[in-house]
Amino acid sequence: MTQQEVRRTADRVLALAPDSVSRKAGSKLGAAGPWSGAGCSREEGGVTGRGVKGEEGAGSSGPVDPEAARRRAERRAERITAGATELEHRLADLLRSGLTAAEQTGYGLWEETAARMVDAQAPGLASRVRELGSLPGSGPDWPTRLLEECALLHLLDQGWLHRERLPQSLAATVRTRVGLPSTPAGPPMRDHWLVLAQYDASDPKLTTRRIWLHGLASGRTSLVLSYGPAGRAPDLALPVGLVLDAELSAHPGAGRQRASLGERFAPPAPTTARPPGMTTTEAAARYGEALRDDPWQESVPVTLDDVVPTPEGDTWQLADADGDTALPVTLGTAGRSALWRLVALSGGAPVKVFGECGHRGFTPLTAWPPGAGEAVRL
Repeated sequence: MTQQEVRRTADRVLALAPDSVSRKAGSKLGAAGPWSGAGCSREEGGVTGRGVKGEEGAGSSGPVDPEAARRRAERRAERITAGATELEHRLADLLRSGLTAAEQTGYGLWEETAARMVDAQAPGLASRVRELGSLPGSGPDWPTRLLEECALLHLLDQGWLHRERLPQSLAATVRTRVGLPSTPAGPPMRDHWLVLAQYDASDPKLTTRRIWLHGLASGRTSLVLSYGPAGRAPDLALPVGLVLDAELSAHPGAGRQRASLGERFAPPAPTTARPPGMTTTEAAARYGEALRDDPWQESVPVTLDDVVPTPEGDTWQLADADGDTALPVTLGTAGRSALWRLVALSGGAPVKVFGECGHRGFTPLTAWPPGAGEAVRL
């Protein structure tokens, strides 16, 4: 790679990096190497995550020029608008030619389109385009799933192109889903935060760590994101089942689940506290309510009370011990090992389980045994 190509890669990473830590690491690309922070999870779009106090804004060389920042934001918005308009044309061409044509064109066309969305500084759109490219031929029902994803992508495009007409919270959600970085809104909230779950998701460019926290006093469940280069774990790590005395600052958006971790007043400490739970019916209803505010929401955090892991044909489900409803179990990053740990912990008895409930089912992440006992990371 020539020096000019290295510099071009660095400039792109600096423009798209999801947080200040990634941007600072990306600024060293010309001398250190070509890892790219220009990625993000599909679920979060381009949301920034802050792992430790002082991470955002650290290393600033001086005050920011508001006028220059406004002009940069306008230029980026114009590029995203151009990218969204082009993407609308691509989706219209796909529907005119028929979904079966997507299997014949292959992944290359979608990757090219995703690259153009990255050039437009819309990484959230890029990640959804790549999802489209992976669907053709992926299973017997791929045309249905492709049509669903096309509809969601079209809805996001239209949301961006008409964002001025949207309610403020929904407009903030659209900006986040497209890939614009968000900053905390409002004063920080101090609480004793129970660490519900922690897991990593990786792609060729980025490692994203998702940490779910539950405020014992506020009752709020929040998601803290931390990022690192591909193949390297992010710096922030919080042991599951412990409680942390700290401040969290919520990010704007319809869901208001994402937050930045601020000042920590004490190290994580053991606790016997458990989060309140609900039935599987209530969990499904909560996800439905979340979709009303954020149609692109993949899942919501849920704690299920008194559920029993039960086999159902070739799959498993979590059934209410005192009811006749259940949620299908979906496997997360831990794979089937998480399911077997949950089954062993239950032993046929009702357990409390925290996880993510979405349109595919419930992904268990942490469980508590019947009676007294520590949280078990699945």
